[in-house]
Amino acid sequence: MNAKQKSLGSLSVSPLSLGGNVFGWTADEPQSFAVLDAYVAGGGNFIDTADVYSAWVPGNKGGESETVLGNWLASRGNRDQVVIATKVGAHPDHKGLAPTTIKAAVDASLTRLRTDYIDLYYTHYDDESLAVSDFLPALDELVKAGKVREIAASNISAPRLEAALTFSADENLARYVAVQPHYNLVSRDTYEGDLADTAARHGVSAIPYYALASGFLTGKYRPDSDVNSARSESAAKHLATDRGRKVLAALDTVATTHQAEHATVALAWLAAQPTVAAPLASARTVDQLPALMSAADLYLTNEDLTLLNEASA
Repeated sequence: MNAKQKSLGSLSVSPLSLGGNVFGWTADEPQSFAVLDAYVAGGGNFIDTADVYSAWVPGNKGGESETVLGNWLASRGNRDQVVIATKVGAHPDHKGLAPTTIKAAVDASLTRLRTDYIDLYYTHYDDESLAVSDFLPALDELVKAGKVREIAASNISAPRLEAALTFSADENLARYVAVQPHYNLVSRDTYEGDLADTAARHGVSAIPYYALASGFLTGKYRPDSDVNSARSESAAKHLATDRGRKVLAALDTVATTHQAEHATVALAWLAAQPTVAAPLASARTVDQLPALMSAADLYLTNEDLTLLNEASA
């Protein structure tokens, strides 16, 4: 593990997790391969996808991102050099966390990824129709079988995280080593507080998604801007909020001070937060990557952090 990498259980991951939600959606296979090649060449090793990506696109069924990633792994022959995270529970054919669903879904993901193991396997959404004792043994079986190395939870509440960690400890089962919450400078409420406190108390790391608020925190969305992006509506809504405008102004100041991109500053702020191991961000083109990967090298002063914290409070 190099000095910048973080530990997630037995895994060593780079300080930026590359989101695969765009693979097979706004980035076709050649574009995706180019981004993946550049990310790895820049020192990245932590790639995130899900079995449901990108079922929301007309004509897609889910699994397109995993398929692109699997083709890349096979063509590059570098499976042992990267950490692959994927998720279970939201695919149209494998919804929820029933043990039979988990077992079918993991095999489908392994087939698409063209590998015999997944490094980090997330429950994509908590299935509150089940007790944690109903599905954690199934996840533990995957670890014991060698199909999964570590498990994690995306979109989970503090009480359920506490319950899951307690059950795993009591029964000596695989435990969640990470959570993936919606967390960024304009969306702090979901994670900060009880969930972050629970994660900290149990030594669980956070891998925040929507780290750039669908692109809003890149600074390219302005009152008079017209950005051609599949996510522009989600990003631009922050311009209508007092918090969004204050955060944009604070990003302008800090970015100018450090001669850095807005995205770099936003990711560096996340990386400086307690429990955060690696913010998650996606790149549709190679040109978008440097601003993301530079965050690990940007040191924000206490003054910078205070300015950003107050703007985003």
